[in-house]
Amino acid sequence: MERILVMVLRSIFQLPYWLYLLNKYKKHPDKYSEQTRYAFLHRLTVKANRRGGVHITCTGTENLPKESGYILFGNHQGLFDALLLLETHDKPFATVSKIEIQNIPFLRDVFTLLGSKFIVREDVRQSLKVLNEVTEEVKQGKNYLIFPEGTRSKNGNQIQEFKGGSFKSAMNAKCPIVPIAILDSYKVFDTHSIKKTSVQIHYLKPLYYDDYKGMKSNDIAAYVSETIKNKIAESEAAL
Repeated sequence: MERILVMVLRSIFQLPYWLYLLNKYKKHPDKYSEQTRYAFLHRLTVKANRRGGVHITCTGTENLPKESGYILFGNHQGLFDALLLLETHDKPFATVSKIEIQNIPFLRDVFTLLGSKFIVREDVRQSLKVLNEVTEEVKQGKNYLIFPEGTRSKNGNQIQEFKGGSFKSAMNAKCPIVPIAILDSYKVFDTHSIKKTSVQIHYLKPLYYDDYKGMKSNDIAAYVSETIKNKIAESEAAL
């Protein structure tokens, strides 16, 4: 987390203005379009990442569906994952995140500005309600990011089991499923280093409804997990 302090210190003169804009957009969401709010977060993220000494390698943006209304499914390594997407994903997206994010100053405001939804993992009824809301919003053209592991991996680039239930929203919305492979994101905020570091994100070939309509949720989870594992192995072998 020391890198967050570095980002803040190197942005100290711009920080008051950023906080002013963040608060303005948060208080008056109806006055500003989703694209305007997202463009602001994108610009802020790019500058913060550079000042934090983070170099990002991104491939596969051509795989992203032309039309909005899809869900990104990726392996989860830490708090930096969302910033990784904010820099590399051109279109607005929201996240499905654990409720604990709302206890983290600034980050909770960023997620709120994205229009993210928060899940209480111990409350099955509340979780189902959130996933149903995601389904309806995706049908209306909103993009979402979901981490099907449910929690971040604590073993570097090794991923945990993907939960089939995480894919229900996509199945019910009959929307494209976009796998994303994330490498070394954990090194940014989840270590004590402030040395320059490199992170990778790869947007992989999407699954469209016709590709998965005959599959069960657990089968989809296993397929997406294996696709991401293979990309991680390929990327590590190339280093």
